[in-house]
Amino acid sequence: MATIVSTLFISLDGVVEIDPAWHFPYFDEHMGAAVTEDYEGADVLLLGRVTYDSFAGAWPERESAGGVDAPFAATLGDTRKVVATRGHQELGWRNAERLHGDLVEAVTTLAAEPGLNKILVPGSISLVRQLLAAGVLDELRLLVHPVAARKGERLFDEGEPIYPLHLLRSEIFPTGVVRLVYAPSELPSAATYEDVTDKVPGAGQG
Repeated sequence: MATIVSTLFISLDGVVEIDPAWHFPYFDEHMGAAVTEDYEGADVLLLGRVTYDSFAGAWPERESAGGVDAPFAATLGDTRKVVATRGHQELGWRNAERLHGDLVEAVTTLAAEPGLNKILVPGSISLVRQLLAAGVLDELRLLVHPVAARKGERLFDEGEPIYPLHLLRSEIFPTGVVRLVYAPSELPSAATYEDVTDKVPGAGQG
């Protein structure tokens, strides 16, 4: 079964709808290396329609332009891309295909394909939310920018249940960006306030 990994740029106030004004000032070689690691070994890119349109509208031209980002653009083009979309228009970019049927069932079937080891979900906020809710996302990788975006779509919407997460690893970059890699988990206990009163400041000193 392939590992399903989400990678997102996010502000301190939880915004994952990228604004170049707060994102690119923090993009340095450390973030570039983290992104490289996220994409490394990905057999499939799983994309929502908005993210796919953004990628397909930029990276093929960058590949053709032959600039310093052309090798990465070529890698994206060569990678199998599975797009969750209700539309019927042509996808256009090479190695792109539609995801058919119920999202969770289709992604689960995709992850079970022989030979697949890693499915990467770049951006694609709605898709990530649905995969989290269904419990099929294996890793949530966040590059947290030290800025409050104050507007834009946030990763977590309101609702139930809560999503306990376990921190697998972390890294702090010179720009103040923090890389956090989480996996779904369980709460460490079923404690209430009454269970922790002996741990509050000053407890036992009265």
